[in-house]
Amino acid sequence: MLILGNGRVVTRNPECPYMEEGAVAIDGKVICKVGPTDALKKAYPDAEFIDAKGGVIMPAFINTHEHIYSSFARGLAINGYNPTGLLSILEGMWWTLDRNLTLNDTYLSAMATYIDSIKNGVTTVFDHHASFGAIKGSLFEIERAAKETGIRSCLCYEVSDRDGKDKARESVMENAEFIRHALKDDSGMIAGMMGMHAQFTISDETMELAAANKPDEVGYHIHVAEGIEDLHHCLKHYGKRIVDRLMDFNILGEKTLLGHCIYINPHEMDLIKDTNTMVVHNPESNMGNACGCPPTMELVHRGILTGLGTDGYTHDMMESFKVANILHKHHLCDPNAAWGEVPTMLFENNAKIAGRYFDQKLGVLEEGAAADVIIVNYNPLTPMNENNINGHLVFGVTGHDVVTTVANGKVLMKDRRLTEIDEAKVMADCRQAAAELGKRINSR
Repeated sequence: MLILGNGRVVTRNPECPYMEEGAVAIDGKVICKVGPTDALKKAYPDAEFIDAKGGVIMPAFINTHEHIYSSFARGLAINGYNPTGLLSILEGMWWTLDRNLTLNDTYLSAMATYIDSIKNGVTTVFDHHASFGAIKGSLFEIERAAKETGIRSCLCYEVSDRDGKDKARESVMENAEFIRHALKDDSGMIAGMMGMHAQFTISDETMELAAANKPDEVGYHIHVAEGIEDLHHCLKHYGKRIVDRLMDFNILGEKTLLGHCIYINPHEMDLIKDTNTMVVHNPESNMGNACGCPPTMELVHRGILTGLGTDGYTHDMMESFKVANILHKHHLCDPNAAWGEVPTMLFENNAKIAGRYFDQKLGVLEEGAAADVIIVNYNPLTPMNENNINGHLVFGVTGHDVVTTVANGKVLMKDRRLTEIDEAKVMADCRQAAAELGKRINSR
């Protein structure tokens, strides 16, 4: 038994959204009670108690689009890299990096990402992996890191023809093997999808190969219309828009997650809505790559299940929350935009997206829900109540304010110290591997 108490409890349960002085009691892997601190301590006198010290107790974050393999790119300078658009960014930076990753690099990249996730209060990650220098076994290396760190993960490999048919086939088979493995796993902590890069690097033949090897229980995770080049390619080579091509290959559906969706039109939105397909918005990445601003507010208004991710740009969901909030205000020249939509994406829709792959109830503090809980060191200057929670979070909290992270009932971090792994040792290994990776890239 574990109690996190003496805090301001933000439940995300509409029946009781906020408790000024409350606690969360955990029994094993699930929440068994939410209520006043004194009452829960009296009800469970033998439980371990973690004092929130007046801070905020809330559900842990879910990241619905991550790129673990990008971990070692921070500060990386590649000789001759001078991008002029998305395609040159992909070829010059990301594809160069992933072609040079070893299996050990992938494992350590995952450890680094998961450690940062824990420190930012993220306990569920949907990752989209690429390591064309070492494909086979790569998803299993990420799973190894997920198990060691305690992070719930839905994994896939980025199928693409960009490095030839043999590697495209190997990528499909890595997905298929891992999906079958994940479907047999009963821990509730691992899931798999059929990953795809983007339609402009995938031939019809490879689309068919992926479909033939995808178990029916899962969907696809694919980048859609991230850059205008993707749309132009599809129109030129196939005479149709991107979502139409995906529709023709039966890729859309309630288990499929589309990343970005910047250059889509109302007709494509209708297809996404009618097939109950999911979308994930990655504001910082879109801005950093100068790709444009997607019609995310319209997607939400149309009732399309739209979540929030980081695309590997950061592992701090509060950072993405803040940027999405101001991006759409700026883009639409509307100071009222995004106030309701972005919190819905982060705190409600991400949980719904996760719910399509994990049986546990996530993203809420209530009896029977998964024990994924964080404590945030935030004692507000101004009054806090159920009506202004999101305003406090967007203006007052960053991921680094998280002091305690609990996932699946296990305390992964307490008072900013990781409890399950030797962070110093892992980081030393990561630094060595990252330095060696940089040397390999620039020596070729």
